[in-house]
Amino acid sequence: MDKTYFEVLTPLDVRVRTTVVHWAQIVTFKHPVMRGKEELVKSALLHPTEIRRSRKDPAVYLYYLPDGPYHICVVARHLNDDGFIITTYRTDIIKQGERIWPR
Repeated sequence: MDKTYFEVLTPLDVRVRTTVVHWAQIVTFKHPVMRGKEELVKSALLHPTEIRRSRKDPAVYLYYLPDGPYHICVVARHLNDDGFIITTYRTDIIKQGERIWPR
């Protein structure tokens, strides 16, 4: 069984988590630049400057936190009050989509 790596409660009252194996896949194959950035990812979930709902999937939310000239974006799927990280990356553009937080 894959062990939970970390879990945080977001401002939307959704617990978002990732597992050891999934985090390793993100930082090894998808976005190696995020290796060692766990605290920034947690901060983006705990204290985002903006949360947007995906235009393609209403159960997917994008959490943004400034990081120098970029933003940390954490993409999470919400299932009721439970969620999990799909991916996370650095970006210079906040994607379009319904702004959920702050209103």
